[in-house]
Amino acid sequence: MEPVAFQASPRPTIGVEWEFALVDRESADLVSRADELFDGVRAASPEIAPQVHSEMLRNTVEVVTGVCDNTAEAMADLARTLHVVRGAADALGVDLFGAGTHPFAQWNAQQLTDNPRYDELIARTQWWGRQMLIWGVHVHVGVNHRDKVLPIISALLNQYPHLLALSASSPMWGGHDTGYASTRAMMFQQLPTAGLPFQFEQWGEFERFVHDQKTTGIIDHLNEIRWDIRPACHLGTIEVRICDGMSSFAELEAVVALIHCLVVWLDGRLDAGETLPTLPPWHVQENKWRAARYGLDAIIIQDADNNERLVTEDLDELLEQLTPIARRLDCERELHAVQDIPRRGASYQRQRAVADGICNVDTYREVVRSVTGDLVIP
Repeated sequence: MEPVAFQASPRPTIGVEWEFALVDRESADLVSRADELFDGVRAASPEIAPQVHSEMLRNTVEVVTGVCDNTAEAMADLARTLHVVRGAADALGVDLFGAGTHPFAQWNAQQLTDNPRYDELIARTQWWGRQMLIWGVHVHVGVNHRDKVLPIISALLNQYPHLLALSASSPMWGGHDTGYASTRAMMFQQLPTAGLPFQFEQWGEFERFVHDQKTTGIIDHLNEIRWDIRPACHLGTIEVRICDGMSSFAELEAVVALIHCLVVWLDGRLDAGETLPTLPPWHVQENKWRAARYGLDAIIIQDADNNERLVTEDLDELLEQLTPIARRLDCERELHAVQDIPRRGASYQRQRAVADGICNVDTYREVVRSVTGDLVIP
């Protein structure tokens, strides 16, 4: 059995990947103009171009940071890139739409990026693969030893509902209000290697899993394991992929700080000899569903004894626990801005307020405009 190497990070660095849909400024519908946008970025700022990536659909761009030491550095990196990307988008009459789903666009009208990897995905997954009209945010945090990775991933699942509820931004899809705060979370897990990670205890169990997946032809490469939280072995990070696409720069900043603090907190507890707490897999699965369905109103299961609590009440206590870590990481202000999200209303709540219960294209165009208007880049 071939070993799976983890290129450990010497310090807990962070990196952020932020997906945006491209919408026409007049119609508010999706447009497949990523190639033109990339051309504009390359012409305006060649040094920025490597930080703007294509995705499976030609209506999507992904903005990524370099390797950063803290939240402020990562967000400054994103801001620099986004100013260039927005300039290129403005020249095309296109807006950047940061949410988990588009409220009325039709999946069968979208164009695929020309890439053998995406062709293979669609050939295999068919209808479900073509349905993936969804966008998210991924946050990487460096870990200094492979044997910490799986315990941290399993423990992070306790905070899965917190992260999903805070970022939930996909209440509408295909012209309908789905009744969910995060439709994206439920849709993405339909892909064969997506969804919740297995709660492995030892690295050898993960290696056996990878071996079996490759031997049976389920995957060819590690990056085809599309778990909601996964090891990014070539980068030496844990990649947290829970969050919906985010509408607000300030809200993303807060969630990035929360994720950074969580991983560093759990890492430090391992260093202190602690066994990290985990939930039974059936509770993890239920908490994911509750957060996707109810967002910030979700009542989550806290432990194996079946104690339950409103997710926002649990979040307040969690932020207190993480404050000393945030001081060390120089992100205390950003961490405590997490509390502003429930006060203002998460993106899914704001979108529903704009729609006001009216499900038609004209109303949903206003929803799109409210989301694109949320993107204030400092």
